[in-house]
Amino acid sequence: VQLQASGGGLVQPGGSLKLSCAASGLTLRSTNMAWFRQAPGKEREFVVAIRWSGSTAYGDSVKGRFTASRDSAKNTMYLQMSSLIPEDTAVYYCAADKTRNVQIGYARTYDYWGQGTQVTVSS
Repeated sequence: VQLQASGGGLVQPGGSLKLSCAASGLTLRSTNMAWFRQAPGKEREFVVAIRWSGSTAYGDSVKGRFTASRDSAKNTMYLQMSSLIPEDTAVYYCAADKTRNVQIGYARTYDYWGQGTQVTVSS
């Protein structure tokens, strides 16, 4: 299994950014996927999960601002981030759990991780 995250960069507060996570070695429609983020000196934080069924669950800090989606044909997951604030600055990681564990909000649930992409929100 390989996960390739991309799309990070520098964006001004209030701006938008879209991250991608291209997956190989698994099928999104049968795998729970998630985005986590980690800021310097902080623990890894749950952002959003897309279950194998397509349903989503969001962390409280991003509800209403971030939207996760997937393209099964491309086997790629996306994270559309809007109304970005400086507190969103972090390295964003995509993750996969082929066992479909119900504890989707915990990093320990996921066996496979992408390399991370840096998102910096600053003026």
